[in-house]
Amino acid sequence: MALINTTVGNLLHQQAIELKEKEAAIFVHACRRFTWIALDHEVNRIAKGLIGLGIKKRDHVGMWGVNQPEWLLTQLAVARIGAVLVTINPEWQADELAYALKQSDCVLLIMIAGVIKGHGEKRFTYDYVKTLEKASPDIIDYQDPACRLNHLPRLRHIVVIGNRTPSYAIAWSDFVERGQSVSNGLLASRAEEVKPTDTVLLQYTSGTTGYPKGAMLTHYNVLNNAKCAAENLRIGPGDRLCGPVPFYHCFGSILVNLLGLVSGMTLVIPEPLFDAKKTLAAIEKERCTVLHGVPSMFQSELTAEMVARHDLSSLRTGIMAGSHCPVPLLQAVIQQMGVKEMSVGYGLTEASPLTHQTVATDPLEKRLQTVGRPIQHTQARIVDPESHRSLVDGAVGEIWVKGFHVMQGYYKNAADTKSTIVDGWLRTGDLGIRDREGYLRVVGRLKEMFIVGGHNVYPAEVEKQLYRLFAADIESLQVVGLPDAVLQEVTALVVQLKQGVHLTAEEIQQRCRGKMEWPKIPRYVHFVADFSQFLTVTGKVQKYRLRDYLIEKYRLELGGKSESKGA
Repeated sequence: MALINTTVGNLLHQQAIELKEKEAAIFVHACRRFTWIALDHEVNRIAKGLIGLGIKKRDHVGMWGVNQPEWLLTQLAVARIGAVLVTINPEWQADELAYALKQSDCVLLIMIAGVIKGHGEKRFTYDYVKTLEKASPDIIDYQDPACRLNHLPRLRHIVVIGNRTPSYAIAWSDFVERGQSVSNGLLASRAEEVKPTDTVLLQYTSGTTGYPKGAMLTHYNVLNNAKCAAENLRIGPGDRLCGPVPFYHCFGSILVNLLGLVSGMTLVIPEPLFDAKKTLAAIEKERCTVLHGVPSMFQSELTAEMVARHDLSSLRTGIMAGSHCPVPLLQAVIQQMGVKEMSVGYGLTEASPLTHQTVATDPLEKRLQTVGRPIQHTQARIVDPESHRSLVDGAVGEIWVKGFHVMQGYYKNAADTKSTIVDGWLRTGDLGIRDREGYLRVVGRLKEMFIVGGHNVYPAEVEKQLYRLFAADIESLQVVGLPDAVLQEVTALVVQLKQGVHLTAEEIQQRCRGKMEWPKIPRYVHFVADFSQFLTVTGKVQKYRLRDYLIEKYRLELGGKSESKGA
């Protein structure tokens, strides 16, 4: 497969010429459908609005919202004029928002006014306007772009999507209206200045400690990563992708939005926020052939008691990624949902994001047990994290990758860039094992590995063993290491049982004895109804939060002992 050397804006225009009235994107909740010609035209309108606000090449534009049409339009329009889209986590609170807007030097923030989350008694409204005002209190009196905000000195304009526009902001409709005075010639000249090597996305890593870092990704990085995924999934203009993953994340912005762009297929976006039942309904209604999601999304779809009620026979393939993919879950997706060619992807934001992926022609065992081999034009090594020496197949080490997709670096963070990219190799921070055929198994984060009495324990490996032992009993589980006065650390298991199943901590530990090495047997077993309180917006369990929760629960910071525990 040859890599492409173009820009997001140019590729969109090319697809509009070739695909014309074929559907490009469908937002089911918003009842909006775009053909390729209509999408290209609407992106031009938004791009002119940006120019009308004075946005120039390389300016940073923040996008803070959920999966709405305006998000996709803004992403493509910002790219068309050579500006940089800063993708802001819709779950961030005031401190995190203020940090990202200031650290990224955003001159414009496009945001929604708010969003309703949850269902029933858990339903609440997340007020984005109030959060912004808390992040920068002096914004309430902000009227003149010539004035500088104390907390956000580079910010000049705020555009708000929705029916509620505060006095200091511009309504989305007025923002688009401003672009009418911008000529087609000026827009064309701005688009011609954009190069494939220009930064197009500034995406913040989720980070487990401290504030996240902003990875700078180019048009060349992200378009070719999407192209590799399209080739591996064997998709094209006749396919329809159901993409419920959040746009702010690299999974959504690249492997949904830009995957649609490079392949020419139709995007189907069920809801602004993930809803399992509405995702299944959208698949049936729009006859989707491709379905993406993180493991927790697929788990929700399978437990929504809706799979049997919907015709999912159109589904063929998709990507499951974002966190560890349990074998029983993969098998259920293949067998119960009928996604026979489901692919597992591995990567990270700094790699745009895919570095490894399984393909339909891989043996089933490899598709279930590994994250595949390196994608096209990618080198991978397993490295001793201390000596930086390459290790032999079968050894556990840090995963290093090299290729077209490696980020330019972290924005305004030369020190972390230097320690993360070594002679062109990207240090992933993940631990893995490569077999003789080049397939990779990820066994955990380098920082998540813990040592029990001198034995290295890798959470992902323990989790796989536990899933095999308790396939009929356990819905979901997570393993972390907890401090211990004698053994340094011990294994802790947090488990969600299947409905109607009753197990005690002692029963779990007893079943593990004789089937697992002693350091891996859980010393602590904690039961939860679900993992919702520990999830990121992308559905990834934050192990550091689990660990902190258990340390507090068992009072280990006060000298808790390593005796057998269950709760």
